Amino acid sequence: MNTPTLETERLILRKFSEQDMEALFLILQDEEVNRFLPWYPIRSMEETKRFYEERYAAKYDQPQACAYAICLKEDNDPIGYIKVDMEEHHDFGYGLRKEFWHKGIVTEAGKAVIEQVKKDGLPYITATHDRNNPRSGGVMRNVGMKYQYSYEEQWQPKNILVTFRMYQLNLDGNESRVYKKYWDTSAVHFIEPNL
Repeated sequence: MNTPTLETERLILRKFSEQDMEALFLILQDEEVNRFLPWYPIRSMEETKRFYEERYAAKYDQPQACAYAICLKEDNDPIGYIKVDMEEHHDFGYGLRKEFWHKGIVTEAGKAVIEQVKKDGLPYITATHDRNNPRSGGVMRNVGMKYQYSYEEQWQPKNILVTFRMYQLNLDGNESRVYKKYWDTSAVHFIEPNL
């Protein structure tokens, strides 16, 4: 399972490279884009390079990397990212420059990535979003994920109390499986009706 280049109707999904630092900086420095992400907006090219080294280059050296730049076909420049972690939670995550929001881009990219990890034999993926960011839950539902439960977490590094909604998509036919780790480790957890 490495990161093969994927194509959809409008997009190319590929590895980030060292030539993408300016595009990556544009994604990571935006306050609004990074409001619900587990890091602070990035302030310099130096920080961008460090982020790339730690979160992309190091992953690409591992046999099971699944971390993509989302690029429009017309110029192949990254406008966002999408990934599935290979740790136990198989967390599905994404970010997109805000001038490209509300165009179905992350949904289109997400369906292609999910198809790939399913082909690669991943049994399930999970994703969480801040309750204050319901549009992210919309993306999760659009790619076929189902709401499972909500839980509170003192979220780092921002050190704020967040109520997260956890979504899951089982890829191996085991519909009854629910990833319970967040439920089990959070003192406050509950199921919200009508989600």
